[in-house]
Amino acid sequence: MKYTNLGKNGPKVSTIGFGAWAIGGMNWGKTDDDVSKNALKKAIENGVTFIDTADVYGFGHSEILVREVVEEMGVKDEVVIATKAGNDFYNASEEDDKGYGAITQNADYDYIISAAEKSLKRLNVEALDLLQLHSPDTEKLERDDPWRALEKLKKDGKIKHAGWSIQSFQETQQAFLLDEHHDLIDTIQVRYNLLEREAEKVLFKKAEHYGTGVIVRIPLLFGFLTGKFDKNSRFDEDDHRSMNLSPDKLKKYLAQLEQMEPLYKRYPDQTKAQVSLRFCISHPATHVAIPGAKTDQQVLDNIAASDYGPIPVEYIPEL
Repeated sequence: MKYTNLGKNGPKVSTIGFGAWAIGGMNWGKTDDDVSKNALKKAIENGVTFIDTADVYGFGHSEILVREVVEEMGVKDEVVIATKAGNDFYNASEEDDKGYGAITQNADYDYIISAAEKSLKRLNVEALDLLQLHSPDTEKLERDDPWRALEKLKKDGKIKHAGWSIQSFQETQQAFLLDEHHDLIDTIQVRYNLLEREAEKVLFKKAEHYGTGVIVRIPLLFGFLTGKFDKNSRFDEDDHRSMNLSPDKLKKYLAQLEQMEPLYKRYPDQTKAQVSLRFCISHPATHVAIPGAKTDQQVLDNIAASDYGPIPVEYIPEL
């Protein structure tokens, strides 16, 4: 496993992390807590030091599982746990939610402060390693509230670092906000993978300029870039991929994937997941990719990408 500083102000982290959305037990089909915890343990045992979760993942359940694993292994001081706030699920129920329904965006000052306090309790820590605004709409980010909340939490020692998860497909439109808040924001989290590279146009250049840490989410495009799905793949109603990898989207992604075959063929001894993850940590602006994993084998496959190192830019096909 290779390690790097998460931007000029961020902590040192493994270049492959652990995305803990799926283990929350909602939105990804059926999960088993014991299997999920074993996957996270396997990641930590093999050098992963960065875990990304959110309060809304499983309505707090992901944070609780992360805490349980970290405490059982006695590695609280050895791992960085990043969480998020801004998706209000406290007035929703599991019956209401199918991944999109009753959850509402809330970037109000008081709400962010309150959500952070609840995450502190679930994670059983005195200070959150990293709290990220959870992909708000631009209009909410143009208000002072969310930024003031992060400033207050930092000042009070409730969070060590402040971050912002940029809304999917708004990587260029929201980039101006980094100009305005780069002194406060230590990290950004960005949707970025072999087939979705909008962040390269404007956002990454700004992040490099300001020394902002960059966390890459959806690096495997919800599992699509592992090569295990085809045009006939379908997902259950309780799996968000029924929308995010709908038949129409699968058709589009499969057409784009054909353009990546020359890259995959360069590395016949590596899985498609490993090559795809290597891409995500090859850009000079990026620091850590956070693939999700629900099993030991997925974890081991993912983390091997770190040791293989970056892919030369001339090998990466254009879209």
